[in-house]
Amino acid sequence: MSTQDWTTDRIRERVQALGPWFHNMDLRGVQTAPQHFLGDYPTVKWRRFQDSLPADLSGKTVLDIGCNAGFYAMEMKRRGAARVLGLDYDEDYLAQARFAAEVQGLDIEFRQMSVYDVGQLGERFDVVFFIGVLYHLRHPLLALDLIREHVAGGLLVFQSLQRGSNKVLPLAEDYEFWETAVFDDPGYPKLHFIERSYSHDNTNWWAPNAACSAAMLRAAGFGIESNPEDEVFICRTAPLPDARYGAVYPAKNAAPQRGRAKEGRP
Repeated sequence: MSTQDWTTDRIRERVQALGPWFHNMDLRGVQTAPQHFLGDYPTVKWRRFQDSLPADLSGKTVLDIGCNAGFYAMEMKRRGAARVLGLDYDEDYLAQARFAAEVQGLDIEFRQMSVYDVGQLGERFDVVFFIGVLYHLRHPLLALDLIREHVAGGLLVFQSLQRGSNKVLPLAEDYEFWETAVFDDPGYPKLHFIERSYSHDNTNWWAPNAACSAAMLRAAGFGIESNPEDEVFICRTAPLPDARYGAVYPAKNAAPQRGRAKEGRP
């Protein structure tokens, strides 16, 4: 169907059929989630960090991991990106994204894929979005490792639900075994584990504090360029840190150490 064939009534009917929506978007005068509990989301969040990204993405490639209904993928296409690929594990969200892109006449590819499978893409992208995904994963640091190893070719736009303090404690390189007080400091990196459900959503597994989000990004090989919004970090691929755990980046000539489990965790 061409964009001219999408009348207001047809759009509204299709929006209702594809609902409920998490992304509120204006599809030629029809709002997809006008009663969103976060307000005009994600537009309200996007406005806080949109100026941190290049206004002109001509010739660039963009990967949106966990694209949901495609809000950020579409914003990147509007900035002139040559190729935009949106990934999501949920086919219902992908159906919304394909419909929204069609209505707006935007040429975007959407594909069903887990973040754990991004190595199958076999290419790197100039800009990678990883928005609202980390806290839904059982293995969040592994996901960041895989993004850095396989698809991140420049910028990473990261966002996660955060809870706890926004303070970031300057940390020493190491601490003695008997030093315990530092762990009680609100600014120490903490990843809060959600055993059952949070906000009526049992796919919420984790809630990092601000220090933890930053620390995990650095540990995965991302240098933080800016933190334009409380939960958003603009990063660039950086030299890989010393891989202490040997999970994704095994350290060269690393001697075996006592007390490490099979997956390399202490």
